[in-house]
Amino acid sequence: MAEPLTLYKLIILYMLQKVDFPLSNAQISGFILDKGYTNYFHLQQAISELIESGLVRSETVRNASYLKITESGNQTLEYFGTEVSEDIKKDIGEFFRENSMELKEERSAMADYYKSDKEGYLVRCQAKERDIPLIDMTLTVPTKEAAEALCAAWKNKSKQVYESLLDMLL
Repeated sequence: MAEPLTLYKLIILYMLQKVDFPLSNAQISGFILDKGYTNYFHLQQAISELIESGLVRSETVRNASYLKITESGNQTLEYFGTEVSEDIKKDIGEFFRENSMELKEERSAMADYYKSDKEGYLVRCQAKERDIPLIDMTLTVPTKEAAEALCAAWKNKSKQVYESLLDMLL
């Protein structure tokens, strides 16, 4: 039987291996904490150690961290994946079956902003469908507040913007 922290790491690796898109720290935490497998602090320690050891890669977009398994993570899971019980694997499978659309949707429209070298802020808006880029544009806005508002609006309006652009250009 694996040590608890090792088991949490293997559960995270197993989850990341089962999807073809990055999962947010919040998505992984939601599943593991809802199931009562561990507490928040042990989970964050496990995630941190996975990143430090190169088994998982982290990308931060706005205030969310997205995690993706690396080749080393896949190899580790190949060797030690049997330490994850069939019951836990079944729970993970059910979680993905019940939430796959919501999990993917969260990553389909992303926006982030950063301070421009010249003036204002640059806002990068992206929309994807099944991990295929549909649109990737960067807009300049005058203030941080405008950048934040644009990022917030993009999630709800990205499909409309994409469709409008296609209509106008075709």
